[in-house]
Amino acid sequence: MNQQQRKNCQNRIFNYFHQWWFRVILCCTIVFLYAPIIVLVIFSFNDSRRNVTWHGFTFKYYEKAIHNNNLIEAFLNSLSIAFFNTVFSLILGTLTALLLWRFRFSYKSVYEGIILVPIIIPEICIGIALLVFFNLCGWPNDLPWPLNLSKITCAHILFSFPFVAVIIRARLAKFNLDQEEAALDLGANHKQIFKNVLFPHLKPALIVSSLLAFTLSLDDFVITFFMSGPETTTVPIKIYSMVRFSVTPEVNAASTILLLITIVLAAIAIWIQRGWAKEVEKS
Repeated sequence: MNQQQRKNCQNRIFNYFHQWWFRVILCCTIVFLYAPIIVLVIFSFNDSRRNVTWHGFTFKYYEKAIHNNNLIEAFLNSLSIAFFNTVFSLILGTLTALLLWRFRFSYKSVYEGIILVPIIIPEICIGIALLVFFNLCGWPNDLPWPLNLSKITCAHILFSFPFVAVIIRARLAKFNLDQEEAALDLGANHKQIFKNVLFPHLKPALIVSSLLAFTLSLDDFVITFFMSGPETTTVPIKIYSMVRFSVTPEVNAASTILLLITIVLAAIAIWIQRGWAKEVEKS
């Protein structure tokens, strides 16, 4: 697609915004997606034990959530798992992307398909398979903290690092190999090329994929449900156990805090991506 065709396509898409039916569909979609979230946030400030009617504005349920030791422990577990998951997923995903981009070997397409399996299959299948696997391995459940989180962390790494690999490989596909050849001609070794040429090119993808891996781990429920135990409860599991009794403003407050963390991470990713785009335009 040349520049003129791309411009014509953009003009046709822009013209849709002036059609009334398109605006109606857009508004309905936004309401359908975000109205439940807005209601959850609003009722987290509700001065009532029941979330049926509005009785007034209060912060006391946020205070209860902050002073809830079990909930704080669940937040600490979730953040710890997400941190280690991000580190190892970033390492494995980067190495996998470099392997698939740089080298040619037998059954490469089969290996690519295997990498994408955790993305394609349902999470409940992964959870059941890992539960059977760890039980057959005799994985100990009485390890001290944070080693007792290792089972959940390994499960999160399994389904997180393929996302990292896909993002980084897509970024590598846009790398100009002439830059690497020019660096070799100027006397740079492979370590210097990776540090000064390849790594700056991968930096935006590394940041975005690490934030994605952190968010996927922080919000995961299905796989964590099969891997967690009494001493390894995460925030989604804790909120689920609280909802089983009743949906109180304290549950909404805890959910709002988790939602806020996710939004902040997404905002950071967008901010970094825009900063990188401006640097590219200047250069």
